[in-house]
Amino acid sequence: MLLMIWVRLLWLTYPNACSCFFASRLYFTSIGKFFPRNHLSVESEIFYPSADGQPVAETYDHLYALLTTLEVLQQYLANSQATVLGNQFIYYAQGFPKLRVAPDVIVIFDVAPGGRDNYKIWEEGQVPTVIFEMTSFGTKGQDEIFKKTLYEQLGVKEYWLFDPKGEWVEQQLRGYRLRGEIYEPIQDGCSEPLQLRLVVEGRLIGFYREDTGEKLLIPNELAEALRQEVLARQQAEELVEQERQRAEHAELQIEQLKARLRSPLALAQPSLNVDPDTIQ
Repeated sequence: MLLMIWVRLLWLTYPNACSCFFASRLYFTSIGKFFPRNHLSVESEIFYPSADGQPVAETYDHLYALLTTLEVLQQYLANSQATVLGNQFIYYAQGFPKLRVAPDVIVIFDVAPGGRDNYKIWEEGQVPTVIFEMTSFGTKGQDEIFKKTLYEQLGVKEYWLFDPKGEWVEQQLRGYRLRGEIYEPIQDGCSEPLQLRLVVEGRLIGFYREDTGEKLLIPNELAEALRQEVLARQQAEELVEQERQRAEHAELQIEQLKARLRSPLALAQPSLNVDPDTIQ
């Protein structure tokens, strides 16, 4: 089954003379890819583009959902042995640069952190762990059939479809988890690899830690939280300063009272016969 899917993908890209070429020059590796037996001699001559000139997203809502998800997950995994990429080519067949896909958000574990211009599975040694697609009615067939089948065969552990405009996905969010070699619908709204609970929040995905329930703040929420933190610190500092000034004023009043009690006029009045040094 896996072999037939790969052959169909290659056939659609290279319809001429595929039959004899596939039979004699390609073989399947342990991470699920094909490449020519003489790839070492020709690989340096193959160009793998990092862009195709196409828009990053279909609408503003799709772009906002993509960028927000990308930023939230990058912050969440900042100290992990992982990378989070956005709308970048994944090449899954060495020697065939037309066999590529550009998921909206890609999470890959057990690789060096940081960005890449593109991602070649045979170089990194890891397939993506979790993929998000910001889908629409116009991309429904591509996202639900072709990409789902491709990601399933590549071994992507989880595949999430988010429909920010609510055009075709029921409740806007749908997830699949790999069981064996087949995707099964995710029923609990949780991502096992990410250890996060996913919640639809308007036209964005909200991410919550499963261990603490804490929400992963999106950029504008982070900015507001920082503003509130700065404001609270300023208010605390103002209270400390007010208390310091009040204490200084009280101390000044005490010293002034002591000075008056030590004055000749005060000493001449028996009713004011108070030892100034006992006043605190």
